[in-house]
Amino acid sequence: MQAFAELLDRLVLTPSRNGKLRLIVSYFRSAPDPDRGYALGALTGDLDLKSIKPAAIRELVTDRMDSELFRLSYDYVGDMAETVSLVWPGERRANRPPPLSEIVEALDGTTRPEAQRLVANWLDGLDPTGRWALLKLITGGMRIGVSARLAKLALADFGDVDVTEIEEIWHGLAPPYDSLFAWLEGKTGRPEPDIRAPFRPVMLAHPLVAKAERDNPDAVDPALITSDAFAAEWKYDGIRVQASSEGGVRRIYTRTGDDISHTFPDVLAGMDFEGTLDGELLVRAEDGESVAPFNALQQRLNRKTVSKKQMDARPAFIRAYDLLQDGDEDVRQLSFRERRERLEAFIAATASPRFDLSPLVPVTTLEDLDAQRMAPPAPEIEGLMLKRWDSPYLPGRVKGHWYKWKRDPYLVDAVLLYAQRGHGRRSSFYSDFTFAVWRDEDGEDRLTPVGKAYFGFTDDELKQLDKFVRENTIERFGPVRSVTPSLVLEVAFEGLQRSARHKSGIAMRFPRINRIRWDKPADEADRLETLEAMLQE
Repeated sequence: MQAFAELLDRLVLTPSRNGKLRLIVSYFRSAPDPDRGYALGALTGDLDLKSIKPAAIRELVTDRMDSELFRLSYDYVGDMAETVSLVWPGERRANRPPPLSEIVEALDGTTRPEAQRLVANWLDGLDPTGRWALLKLITGGMRIGVSARLAKLALADFGDVDVTEIEEIWHGLAPPYDSLFAWLEGKTGRPEPDIRAPFRPVMLAHPLVAKAERDNPDAVDPALITSDAFAAEWKYDGIRVQASSEGGVRRIYTRTGDDISHTFPDVLAGMDFEGTLDGELLVRAEDGESVAPFNALQQRLNRKTVSKKQMDARPAFIRAYDLLQDGDEDVRQLSFRERRERLEAFIAATASPRFDLSPLVPVTTLEDLDAQRMAPPAPEIEGLMLKRWDSPYLPGRVKGHWYKWKRDPYLVDAVLLYAQRGHGRRSSFYSDFTFAVWRDEDGEDRLTPVGKAYFGFTDDELKQLDKFVRENTIERFGPVRSVTPSLVLEVAFEGLQRSARHKSGIAMRFPRINRIRWDKPADEADRLETLEAMLQE
C-alpha cells in the first residue's frame, strides 16, 4: 500500500502528462502482482471495491478525537481524506502497512461494520500519505489528474505495444489483470477474451487552425478545404458514442471506451443490426424532430437505472457519423467516401427512430463555411466537422484527416460571489468559483449566480484568485466562502439553455474563466438580459 500511496502522492504533485506517464510505468515495473493490477483498476475506475461513505470515516475519526477540533481542521484543510490522514490519532501497537492486494481482497464481501473496523486498523498502520491514499481508494474519490485513457497509455509504454491493442481487449479483462501484465512482459501471448460487440478505438479530430499561424503544426491551408477533398458535417452538442451489435450482444460505448449500455436501454432496443456505428448520442425535443439541449441528455447520463417515464420524457437516439463494421466486415480501412455510402444504406436498412444519418453540409468556399459555423441552423450545433473524403478510420487524433471547427465561444463579464476549495493538488486553494450577473429585482439591481468554473486560469492566476478570496471573505460555509462582490471575471462558454433548476433560469455549457478583469468595476459587469438575448440567437 505504501508504494501505491507514494505513486498517488507524486501523481498529484506532477502537472505534466509525460511526467505522470513515467511515474505509472515505473510503478508497474516495480510493484508485484496482484498489487499493480489492483492499482491499475483503481486508476481506470474499474476496481469494484466496496466503498465506505465519508460519514462513516467521520464517525471513525470523531470516536478518537474531539468532534469540534475535527470540524475546525476539516474547515481549514477542505478535503476529508487529507484532513483525516493528518489528524488521525493512531494507536500504538505492532502495526504494519498492509499490501494493496490485502486491502482490496479483505473488503470484498465483508460487512460494513467489519469494513469500518478494518479501515481503523489500516489507518493505525499507515503514515499520513498512506492514510490519505487509503481513504481516497475506499471512498472512490481519487481525483489525481489521471484518466483511464492515460493509465492505458502507460500500460502501452510499459509493454511497448500500441494502445489500441489494449483498448480492443479491455472489456474482456478485469482486475488484477494477471494475463494482461504477463503479455506486456513477454511471458505469454496477447489475451484474447471472448468479447462480442467490442469497443473499437475512435478516430478524433484536430481543431482547425488558420495557415497564418505557421508555427502551429496543425495549421491548414484554407485552399485545401474544397468539395473534392473534404466533406463537412454539423458538430452536434451531445456525447460521442459507438454503438456495436454483434451476435445478439449490443453495447454502447463512450469515446473513451466506457460501457454505458445500461443507461440507454431504449437505444439498445433499436439496435436491430449487425455492425458498429460511430455517432452522437442526443435526445429528441418535444416536437419529436429537433434536437433537445444538452441539459436534457445530461438528465439521462450516469444513472444506474432509467425508468420508462424518463425514457418517454427524454427519448435518446444516435445521429450516425460513420460505419466501422458492416455485418462481419471491418470497413475501417475504406475511405470516408466509401464508408459514407455504406452508412447511408446501413441507416436506411435499420429503419429505427433511434438512429438517423448526420446530414452533410455543402462545401463551397471557406468564407461560406465560416459563416455557417458561426450561425448554424440550430443552437444545439457547436460548429462544423471537416473530413477528408479519402481518410480511412484511424484510431486516435491523426493529423491531416479530420478537423473540428467550433463556433467561437461566448463571452460575458460576471462578478465573483463564492469560492470553494479544490481537490487533489488544489485542495489548499480556492479554485472553484461561482459568478453572477446583474438583474432587476423589484426595481433594485442584484447579483444572480449564473455559473461555476474551475479551470481556464494559470497556476499564477490561481494563486492570485486564492489570495483575493482569503482577503475579501465575508462569510464561511464549511469549505465555501462568500466574498466581497468586487472582482470581475470574463467567462467563456459554449452555449446557454433554459434551466428551471437555477434561480437565473439559465445554465451555461462548459464555462471557464477566460480573463481576470482586475481593471473593471463590478457595476459594469453584464446583466441577465444580455444572456437571455443570447438564448434567442
